Amino acid sequence: MKAVFQEPDIYRRARERMVETQIAARGITDERVLAAMRKVPRHLFVDEALRDQAYADHPLPIGEGQTISQPYIVALMTEALELKGDEKVLEVGTGSGYQTAILAELARWVYSIERYPRLLERARRILEALGYTNVILRLGDGTKGWPEVAPFEAIIVTAAGPKIPEPLLEQLAEGGRLVMPVGDEWSQYLVKVVKKGGKFYRQTLEPVRFVKLVGEYGFKE
Repeated sequence: MKAVFQEPDIYRRARERMVETQIAARGITDERVLAAMRKVPRHLFVDEALRDQAYADHPLPIGEGQTISQPYIVALMTEALELKGDEKVLEVGTGSGYQTAILAELARWVYSIERYPRLLERARRILEALGYTNVILRLGDGTKGWPEVAPFEAIIVTAAGPKIPEPLLEQLAEGGRLVMPVGDEWSQYLVKVVKKGGKFYRQTLEPVRFVKLVGEYGFKE
């Protein structure tokens, strides 16, 4: 499914250090998540001028006022989805495409929505070049979800909203997990929701700082 590509050893070693010192050291234990983080070439998802910072312990700008999330946060949100390999996942906010690639390593299908055309096309080029064939991308308002292909066993939102959009809860499968930062522009918490018996059980994970989720069921432009 995935293309084989050659890369300088410096990046492979940087990924190993990233996983050991930033991710495993902070309590991420899901071996599939750790393996995906070791495998996906994060440096290809950032601008060439920033590649020397690609594996550093902080987010990086990707244009349009958006960012590629800190590696630990990517791992934390991914682990919280509890992916086993046969899921259909919805990602709201394709961004750089890095989180999309991590999900594609761990799930059967990834449906990802982005509101900025330039970011979507750049992510598409990178994901195609890396050989991901289980990713479907769409331009649009991610707060509305993707009702035509719902329900989803897992939903991840990579921007912070004032509350979880109702359409996303409606599109979560029974037993499904949703992970999203919730709060205002300055104070946010990562929230996990599990659907059991038609009811939603909410767990607060930790404080975070994300860009704003803009859309009909998020912040207004």
